[in-house]
Amino acid sequence: MKEQLVQVLADAVAKLQDSGDLPSEISPNIMVERTRDRAHGDFASNLAMTLAKPARSKPRDLAEKIAGVIETGDHIKKVEIAGPGFINFYLGPDAWRGVISDILEQGSRFGLSSHGAGQHIQVEFVSANPTGPLHVGHGRGAAYGAAVADLLEAVGYAVHREYYVNDAGRQMDILAASVYLRYLELCGEEVPFPANGYQGDYVWDIGAALHRENGDTLRHPVNEVFSDVPPDEPAGGDKEVHIDAIIARCQSLLGATDYRKVFDEGLNAILHNIRQDLKEFGVVYDEWFSERSLTENHAVESCIERLKNSGHTYEKDGALWFRSTDYGDEKDRVVIRENGQSTYFASDIAYHANKLERGYDRVIDIWGADHHGYVPRVKAALKALGDDPGRLDVLLVQFAILYRHGEKAQMSTRSGEFVTLRELRNEVGNDAARFFYVMRKCEQHMDFDLDLAKSQSNDNPVYYIQYAHARVMSVMRQLKEKQLEWDRAAGNAGLAILTETHEQELMISLSRYPEILESAADNHEPHQLTYYLRELANDFHTYYNAHTFLVEDSTLRNARLNLIEATRQVIANGLGLLGVSAPDTM
Repeated sequence: MKEQLVQVLADAVAKLQDSGDLPSEISPNIMVERTRDRAHGDFASNLAMTLAKPARSKPRDLAEKIAGVIETGDHIKKVEIAGPGFINFYLGPDAWRGVISDILEQGSRFGLSSHGAGQHIQVEFVSANPTGPLHVGHGRGAAYGAAVADLLEAVGYAVHREYYVNDAGRQMDILAASVYLRYLELCGEEVPFPANGYQGDYVWDIGAALHRENGDTLRHPVNEVFSDVPPDEPAGGDKEVHIDAIIARCQSLLGATDYRKVFDEGLNAILHNIRQDLKEFGVVYDEWFSERSLTENHAVESCIERLKNSGHTYEKDGALWFRSTDYGDEKDRVVIRENGQSTYFASDIAYHANKLERGYDRVIDIWGADHHGYVPRVKAALKALGDDPGRLDVLLVQFAILYRHGEKAQMSTRSGEFVTLRELRNEVGNDAARFFYVMRKCEQHMDFDLDLAKSQSNDNPVYYIQYAHARVMSVMRQLKEKQLEWDRAAGNAGLAILTETHEQELMISLSRYPEILESAADNHEPHQLTYYLRELANDFHTYYNAHTFLVEDSTLRNARLNLIEATRQVIANGLGLLGVSAPDTM
């Protein structure tokens, strides 16, 4: 409907230009929005205010001229001028009925558009370190990222979904050392496990797999592993220094080939689980990008050289620093440590430079909120490299806090005390998890109420919406049981008799769906769609409770069946974009 009103206004401007009431060189940018209060009309435009200056006219006077050449009738009942020059449209019932036939004809394609056609966007999300299973915090990033990508694609953008695999760096070395120490325990060694090692049961499982595959062939006496290693934190030492020394000893004792065997055992086992979890959660990727590849193809080295050659680095305390403060960061950042190893930040610089080199119009990173300080330094590095940091959008997702029976569940990958995404899915199901995760803006804190997510009540929004879909399917089954048939063509022909208030409200709600998709996609706000679906379900349930659909009058029956089938289709379309099923029975 918005597009039709935009055309109506464009035609009105053309008429005024033909009559000489508006300069011919004016080329208006016409905006039409739904009114917040329908007492002021259904739609409004500020066109007169935007054209007032080039038209050399007062906004309200110009609005009167525009309204004066707009024809009213069954679709546009009346046009009024409000305030300083808003043009308000009041629509008749005929304006809304067309949406029903549109929905039934387009089916699963209804709401899709070419709004973003020609633009390529990369969306990178989750990208959790493969040092442990995905937990419920990662789940929110997964659900949010998948929904953002699907919404962007729905309105015409070409979307590339990517997972950045952190398969290099210190955290992975800590995991490898942890796996090796558990392996040594299975070889019969008594190991004083480091405070900063990964302690979850999954590390035992990986160590056991390593032992099954290699027996004791990788075994070194524990006293050799801990030889000349500084004390751990419980003994008054520094846990970071302690674990780094253990890593160095493991690398030295095992040698490059056997150390890589231990390293890859941990990496591959956890990455396999992550892939499986995400696949079962309905989250798929076009690419799993390896951090290690950036080192192997010298991309990290190349970026650092570019920064050096352009004067954006300096040496201090044996390390190489990037002058990120020149670009608004709070302090400069190390890119090469004093031991000669590049930092995570150096890899991230190379990764983002690689993204932009691949030609995306925009790159969207979806990170945990604890990475907020990371944003300015990455953008600073891109600018220093000569890239446009404006092509990078970083969306920060607050972790979800899980409550079970009113008690907060603890999450810590290092200690092994956390609730996994798999456990959450097993408890509440994919549908509730996917929906609940995107019910709020990503930057808002979220309390995930397990009891509510599992409840079969109107208070549970996903149940309430799915129940609306199931109710329509139930009506269609009753139709067959009564040996009646639904005549869609007759229903379309009889839509004019749908004059009940509930029917009008439902049609208006259905007409909003394409606008909701566009807004939710452009603003990266899937929660807009969750709110809309809840409102649409409410309109349907209200209609269902107030009226009978399978009436004797076949014209009315078919018209109402068209309306509720259109409602079912939009609910199914919207839930699908959120990764939620639309069940036929409940």
